[in-house]
Amino acid sequence: MNGNSTELFAKTPPVKLFFLASLPGAVSMLASALYQLCDGIFVGHYLGETAFAALNLAMPFVIINFALADLIGVGSSVPISVSLGRGQKREADNYFTCATALIIISGLLIGAALYILAPSLMRLMGAGGEFAELAGQYLRVYALCSPVTTIIFAVDNFLRICGYIRGSMWLNILMSTLSAGLEYLFLGVLDFGIWGAALATCSGMFVCAAIAYIPFIRGKALLRFVRPRFSGAMFRQIVGCGSPNFLNNIAGRITSIILNAILVRLGGETAVSVYGILMYVEGFILPLLYGMCDSLQPAVGFNWGARRYSRVRAIERCCFTAAAVVSLASAAAVALIPETITRLFVSNPAENVLDMAVPALRLFALTYITRWFSFASQSYMLAVEKALLASLISISTALIFPLLLIAALWPLGLTGIWLNFPLTSLLAGALAAVILRIKRREFCRPDAD
Repeated sequence: MNGNSTELFAKTPPVKLFFLASLPGAVSMLASALYQLCDGIFVGHYLGETAFAALNLAMPFVIINFALADLIGVGSSVPISVSLGRGQKREADNYFTCATALIIISGLLIGAALYILAPSLMRLMGAGGEFAELAGQYLRVYALCSPVTTIIFAVDNFLRICGYIRGSMWLNILMSTLSAGLEYLFLGVLDFGIWGAALATCSGMFVCAAIAYIPFIRGKALLRFVRPRFSGAMFRQIVGCGSPNFLNNIAGRITSIILNAILVRLGGETAVSVYGILMYVEGFILPLLYGMCDSLQPAVGFNWGARRYSRVRAIERCCFTAAAVVSLASAAAVALIPETITRLFVSNPAENVLDMAVPALRLFALTYITRWFSFASQSYMLAVEKALLASLISISTALIFPLLLIAALWPLGLTGIWLNFPLTSLLAGALAAVILRIKRREFCRPDAD
């Protein structure tokens, strides 16, 4: 399909394009989300509540490790799509080649730093004893594997740009299935510790990253490896376009680290476990939204580069509508079955766990009444090279609004922590609406002749 990607983005009717590009992307992310759920379920059931809490304590640092690769992958995919829309094939190939090299180098550097600092980071979070030891083990496996796993987040974007939309979907399904199978083997059969859970995920990522690069190495894809030409302008473009996702990841993990540190002191391992359950629920819903919106970014960027602005708006209407449907349905589901969700992650939960988790999940469900709007708006602005505006929404959603609300809701204790999520989402939606209103004339410009 790689030879037809230009025609797919330029000529396919928007609704049909949505189903061809966005639904496979959503399925890909759903497969990933299901594995993440399985990861939490396996650890909670096979290794116990302390290991589950340790996993959630370490997870923000794991995501920070992947965030830099995501910065480069997303940051390069936007100029690649725009360059292809302008007919600048050589420029697109150079972005692709340089991005691949940068991700491997950054994986080496960040992985080494996290491996060395893992024990100190866990102590800094307020953890001690077995709790800190398990969290450190989990983080160190990801750190060691970083150079050969982080590339998976970028190559998924590159495959979609080249028109391998279904191939990307099946690769994500393979990665999730392989990782889940290995985790069952390592934890359920071989009785490995928490490090086995991390090794299972890293093994699945490495195998699928190697498979994903086969069409690029063989020269069969639209994008090809060329002799890299690094430049300051290229770095600025990649960082500018990738910064919204990067800032969202980093700021979100900073917020998670702060919240975990507060939760350790307010409610101990139980509160950290409940917060982990909320994050696993979010890790199931947001990938669906991300899969739909992110999968359309190459098409939006291509048409923006070709100055077909009416087509950009038509594609984005599909994106906003689908995001709203998924988000509202998720809100209803979480509110209706909070106890069932809790039991997925904690086998035979004690009464105090249920008493904390059930109301927390019901409050958390309110988040998705409005979350879809800011999410789709941020994706739209990123695709049309409005990285600063997308970054403003991203950093506000992930860091500024949550920190302000932590202070404002502090007298409510743990209830204030759970209320933080829906109120942050409401504020982010209002900010996105204001930005779209201010920039309405620019976004509604007529097509070029």
